[in-house]
Amino acid sequence: MAFPAIKSGELVTLKDLHPSSPLFKHGASLRVIGKLQEYTVETAIAIVVDGNAILKIDTQHLRDLSFRIGSVYQFIGELLIQPDDEAILQARVGRNVDGIDLNLYHQSLQLLRQFQADHLKNSTT
Repeated sequence: MAFPAIKSGELVTLKDLHPSSPLFKHGASLRVIGKLQEYTVETAIAIVVDGNAILKIDTQHLRDLSFRIGSVYQFIGELLIQPDDEAILQARVGRNVDGIDLNLYHQSLQLLRQFQADHLKNSTT
């Protein structure tokens, strides 16, 4: 019996996740980072923010991860789109990344995307 391959989480910012974005797809495997704004133990739902962008994270499958409001976390999981276009990331991996320079993180992500676009353009010509 073959098991479906687990896809790597594509690096995205919370600002990238809006209904008109090509990344906003049900089942998309994503990696996000944000500051914990709220966590509800009863539902295992975390709310992370990055600037004015917000994303709900379902953390029910995570173990040995303690949540502190104001700390920065990185999650890898699958995006679930609700009928009202609300997105929830079903996290399969989560970790505290306090101390990360978010401005530098965003700059490096932008440079990575630029490199990948240039590489793709050069490989097709």
